[in-house]
Amino acid sequence: MKKFQFATIALALLTACSNSGGATGTRTAPTSANTVKVTVIYGSEKKDWLEPQVVKFNAARLKTVAGTTVVVEATAMGSVESADGILKGDLQPTVWSPASSIYIPVANLEWRKKNTSDLVDGKVNDLVLSPVVIAMWKPMAEALGWPAKQLGWADIARLSTAGKGWDTYGYPEWGAFKFGHTHPFFSNSGVTAMLAMAYAGSGKQRGLTLDDVANPATRKFVESVQSSVIHYGSSTGFFGDRMFDRGPSYLSAAVLYENLIVAQEDKRIKGQSAQLPVVAIYPQEGTFWANNPYAVLNAPWVTKDQRDGAAVFEKFLLDRPQQLAALEFGWRPADPAIGLSAPLDADHGVDTTQPKTVLEVPTADVIQATQSLWKTAKKPVDVTVVLDISGSMQGARIASARQSLQQFIGLLDDRDRLRVVLFSTTAKELSPLTALGPKRDELLRRVGGIIEGGDTRLFDTVLETYKALAKDGDPRNIRALVVLTDGEDNQSNPASKAELTRISDARGGEGGSSIKIFTIAYGTEAPTKALQEIAEPSGGKQYSSNPANIRSIYSEIATFF
Repeated sequence: MKKFQFATIALALLTACSNSGGATGTRTAPTSANTVKVTVIYGSEKKDWLEPQVVKFNAARLKTVAGTTVVVEATAMGSVESADGILKGDLQPTVWSPASSIYIPVANLEWRKKNTSDLVDGKVNDLVLSPVVIAMWKPMAEALGWPAKQLGWADIARLSTAGKGWDTYGYPEWGAFKFGHTHPFFSNSGVTAMLAMAYAGSGKQRGLTLDDVANPATRKFVESVQSSVIHYGSSTGFFGDRMFDRGPSYLSAAVLYENLIVAQEDKRIKGQSAQLPVVAIYPQEGTFWANNPYAVLNAPWVTKDQRDGAAVFEKFLLDRPQQLAALEFGWRPADPAIGLSAPLDADHGVDTTQPKTVLEVPTADVIQATQSLWKTAKKPVDVTVVLDISGSMQGARIASARQSLQQFIGLLDDRDRLRVVLFSTTAKELSPLTALGPKRDELLRRVGGIIEGGDTRLFDTVLETYKALAKDGDPRNIRALVVLTDGEDNQSNPASKAELTRISDARGGEGGSSIKIFTIAYGTEAPTKALQEIAEPSGGKQYSSNPANIRSIYSEIATFF
């Protein structure tokens, strides 16, 4: 996938979030002539803490030195995708607070290509802190020697490439090691995970260079870790939710933030979760901080009044009451005068004496090179797209479906394998499950000529294609089924849906390594509930869509690969 395509996905995801609830904002207090609105785009991982503080701040009606009342409007969004939106000019906030400072050098580099100064000028304050960790179920960590042994990326690489999985450590009942981290072109934790792997592979903790990233030994190390990844994604919270909801059969470990482990363990201690205990692994090779910087943008759309208002809000967030509130959510306060106490303790799976080693943030070109390294080292995908071409898909629906499928094909790599199946009264294979590279141009042409007609044979087709992918797909690859339909099934065997739900449940058999089903309810007549019932158990996701947002839905699905 070319670099410019990732920016395209990110901007499409902004639309997807606004339609599906992925990006969320707080309500602002009423404005008047003597008010200034400060807009904040912040990393979604701190939403539980920040959103109540915005409500509290607006209710207080605090003023600038000039006597202007400050009103804050805050929107939660992925750190890297928000950066792309700002750089494109589609987003124009007063304040940007990504999960960490990691991506700021890249944002500044891209900003300077069209401007004379940096987007984020000088050093900025941190709001709250949380180290980037590897979340692992406590019994599994103990099997690797924790806590007597400090674990790290080398342990993850060895376990990922162990032919017998957990059997190597005497636990055959746990099956294969299943790992997860987010997409490094969309999520801060994905970027930091890749940088930490690159550092570990090169044997360094500072001064990572382009030569280090290009070194075959570094690539081999990264490939070792990537071989156990079950899928990627655009949200760190998504991995946390999936891991803690589905348990160790789905994910053995995932790259998360320390505060997410604290929140999960708090639920378990209170009897709100029946899962095994989970602990934070602070890689012995080193890690990064999610330091949540508060950056007032050095951009032409930010006025002096907004800068003054942003300063008032920043002071409010750094005041002791708000910092203590952050502690309750598992964040480490930015104010060093506030001591670390429960729930930041061993009972909640964390160690406040860690991390022992904090890695140096490399230069922008090294960060971008590391993202590119992921593209060539990551697991390929075997994906089947199942497209409804029944008569109800006529007009704008089929036109938009054709264009969005072409876009989706463009987002896949040449080494990915793709099958396309069209269905109406019957099912037809437009393209077999083969490498995309040699057939890309021909397939794009064929997709551009798809026409509609016939009834809707939905669940029989999905069941058949699922079984075919289970047979023909490579279990070493990410395997996925993407289904789009706009109407109720009127041709299938009534038993097909029940069988599909049973065999696709990711809680048994291969767990998180099983085939993921992503379903798209295309319009209000689509069977949304039924589609959700086959997608969610598989570990995939159900989307509601229409001709206006279908491109962004396909773009979001592509981030899983």
